[in-house]
Amino acid sequence: MPKAFDLVVHGATGFTGRLVVEYLLQRYPAGSGLRWAMGGRSADKLASVRDAIGAPADTPLVVTDSRDPASLQALMAQTRLVLTTVGPYQLYGSELVAACAAAGVDYVDLCGEPAWMRQMIDAHEAAAKASGARIVFSCGFDSIPFDMGVWMLQNEMRSRFGHPASRVRGRVRKMKGTFSGGTAASLKATLAAAAADPGVLDLLRNPFSLTPGFQGPRQPTGSKPMVDEALGLWVAPFVMAAINTRNVHRSNFLLGHSYGADFVYDEMLVTGVGEKGEAIANAVAADKSLGSDGGPQPGEGPSREEREAGSYDVLFLGEDAQGQLLRVAVQGDRDPGYGSTSKMIAEAAACLLQDATHTPGGIWTPAPALGQPLIDRLQAHAGLTFSVEEAPH
Repeated sequence: MPKAFDLVVHGATGFTGRLVVEYLLQRYPAGSGLRWAMGGRSADKLASVRDAIGAPADTPLVVTDSRDPASLQALMAQTRLVLTTVGPYQLYGSELVAACAAAGVDYVDLCGEPAWMRQMIDAHEAAAKASGARIVFSCGFDSIPFDMGVWMLQNEMRSRFGHPASRVRGRVRKMKGTFSGGTAASLKATLAAAAADPGVLDLLRNPFSLTPGFQGPRQPTGSKPMVDEALGLWVAPFVMAAINTRNVHRSNFLLGHSYGADFVYDEMLVTGVGEKGEAIANAVAADKSLGSDGGPQPGEGPSREEREAGSYDVLFLGEDAQGQLLRVAVQGDRDPGYGSTSKMIAEAAACLLQDATHTPGGIWTPAPALGQPLIDRLQAHAGLTFSVEEAPH
């Protein structure tokens, strides 16, 4: 029996969920071929958000409570895919992943919680493979620009030189905008989980925590300011590196180590040249505000003007054993944590449903699950650009 919806946005009344719905309204209105609904715990709140954003009065509303097994079963019966913005996922996501994996329902989220992701892989990957559910974690700023940027660079390396780059540096050249309150809450929940369970801390420290049974070569930690010899610029620790690097290594693992079993990858934030670059790098390294109580709260976020004024620019520098270099840039036209993320997850969901029909069940990262069709969608509709860059002479 066909299901009522292709996609339900779980968490549509939250700050990011609402942005996702606004994007779906504009990009996939009724009659576009993508049947979607707003989901959340309160019918009244869903209706008020629907009205506040100017959605049609007949926009479907689905009451979903991931803590209620009956509600989850009803959701599984109604939709082909659940797009969830309800984090921290380690607090609010486990039952939903389990239900999707068992029922053969696809799933996308914005997760940046590697220890929880590994727990979900261990618990539910076999069920997802058996049911055909495609579970795709980390479909926002963490980790689509990074995962897809490395994937594109490696494809270009193979086409030009016949083999992948054994060493890739991800370097954030510009980032204007804020991290979401959800990101801060996820970090706090992860720190609390690590304090309670030493096994969580081991997973957080291991760059190969998402590649069960595989440990690759030693990786740079990226934990201290330094001069990057490849660029001649000061670089500082990048707060998202702890999740993005794990996802990139999982992509390599899921792609049969097409980047090589000896692949080395790190991410850092470019702060500039000379003493000024060094001073900024040291200030970035000392900044612990994301995990503090004064940081952004879940459900809070920047104004539309602030989101539209934001942007980011990430360079991927690949090098092979012969010293051949290739540069790929990924740029986004909105603030990373909200404006760009809401568009990325919506296009990832549509891509999974409409383009990636041959991707089998399992627990995935974006690059091996979605590949070039996702890059095409992001460039056509979501304000991202992926380009090969000529090295400055």
